Amino acid sequence: MQKSAETGPDAPLDTTPLLDDPYAAYAALREAGPVHRITGADGNPAWLVTRYEDVRSALADPRLSLDKRHAAPGGFRGFALPPALDANLLNMDPPDHTRIRRLVVKAFTPGRVEALREPVRRVAEGLLDAMVERGGPADLIADYAGPLPITVICDLLGVPQRDRRDFRAWTDRLITPDPARPELMKQAIGAMLEFYTGLIAAKRAEPGDDLLSDLIAVRDETDGGRGGDRLTEDELTSLAFLILFGGYENTVHLIGNAVLTLLDHPEQLHLLQRNPAELPDAVEEFLRYDGPAPLAIRRFPKEDVEIGGVRIPAGESVLLAIASANRDPARFPDADAFDRGRDLSGHLALGHGIHYCLGAPLARLEAVTALEALLARLPGLRLGVPRGDLRHRRALRARGLISLPVAW
Repeated sequence: MQKSAETGPDAPLDTTPLLDDPYAAYAALREAGPVHRITGADGNPAWLVTRYEDVRSALADPRLSLDKRHAAPGGFRGFALPPALDANLLNMDPPDHTRIRRLVVKAFTPGRVEALREPVRRVAEGLLDAMVERGGPADLIADYAGPLPITVICDLLGVPQRDRRDFRAWTDRLITPDPARPELMKQAIGAMLEFYTGLIAAKRAEPGDDLLSDLIAVRDETDGGRGGDRLTEDELTSLAFLILFGGYENTVHLIGNAVLTLLDHPEQLHLLQRNPAELPDAVEEFLRYDGPAPLAIRRFPKEDVEIGGVRIPAGESVLLAIASANRDPARFPDADAFDRGRDLSGHLALGHGIHYCLGAPLARLEAVTALEALLARLPGLRLGVPRGDLRHRRALRARGLISLPVAW
């Protein structure tokens, strides 16, 4: 029998298991049914899609909008971002999405990304030099996985060194807000807006050889953002915010999760130390097995839709569980095992369809380079604390470690 909002359960499912033990919780949900009513991160009900084929189809379904204007009145709240940070690709459908993505995709072509390999390697080697000089143990998140992508993205955008120190604290407050102190998120949003506004003003006054200066030129040289492939001022600021925020957070968690996976599978760690040329393929399995983004950006049906036999009314929030889809045994046999030899074509860790991750080539390059440098430099790498002492961030939207103490 077809399920719908009217015939579904009276109360949304508790999402605590998804925070405490997500892969076991997703397995139980997949077994119970393809779509479930849950309480979203904003406290409102949402529909959670768990099975691979449904998630993959929904990621490319044009009836599912990213534009919050399609949300039902009184429903989705999400981040209370100001317009200058909210006019970004994660909230847009075509044609605006197409126009803005076209402007920035040139920064992430294979050739331009490959040119960053040596700069990324130098950053990685410098961070490892500092770790070795201090001696172990070290926190691999704070000392390596965190500083590396923030340095790379800030260099790409042209962010001065002196302005980088507070960025991680701001992003942490957005990803894992403290419900007891909501003012901290508001303060972080205000600080980020002030930061980006000031940075754009500085780049306008004194352009550099960086991506942000190029985007400012596109904005300022095209008739104030009217018509054609052009940016409004809010779109410019929001794009800078998205590149820095997204390019930092996901890569931190990708590197941290990958290292923990190798420490949990020491035979694979030793194999990759001896055969670093296999790291690019290994990164694809790291992404599938324990990726940094468990959920895709929420969607809103522009009309009533049916997913997995469940009718979802227009305007209600839909959450596509990438982490669950990538562990679906119907698509990936023995899906809970880490297996570098499996067929990894079609994993959804970086999305699917027109919203496929714009920075995917850079994220892959950073992860491969970071792991290659780490495995070569720190033989005998091991956990610095008991495995049970490790803690992940309690967030539906991000899968990453708070810290990763290691010794060598």
